Amino acid sequence: MGSATISVDEFMALEQKVLQTVELIKKEREARVAAETAKSAAEAELEAVRAEESALKAELSVASQEIAMLRQQLSASSEVQSTVAALQQERETVRLRVEKMLADLDELL
Repeated sequence: MGSATISVDEFMALEQKVLQTVELIKKEREARVAAETAKSAAEAELEAVRAEESALKAELSVASQEIAMLRQQLSASSEVQSTVAALQQERETVRLRVEKMLADLDELL
């Protein structure tokens, strides 16, 4: 009967390697958990950023519509101002003509 015998030094070296391997596995598991946690946090942050982006796009759309409406109002206001100015000028012309006709009538009488 041949029995395999190993020396105490060999056994301790083997035990040390097993302990190092176990420690490496523990560190790898911890690193994996940390990476998964970081990944989940990053995904949540990305989702929040996307939601904020959507909200900002909606606000931009509303603001663009408001700007278009204000431009139309400004254009209409400019047209009204032009019309008022033209009417004032026409009124002044008529006033001058009436004054001239009245002056002519005064000369005739």
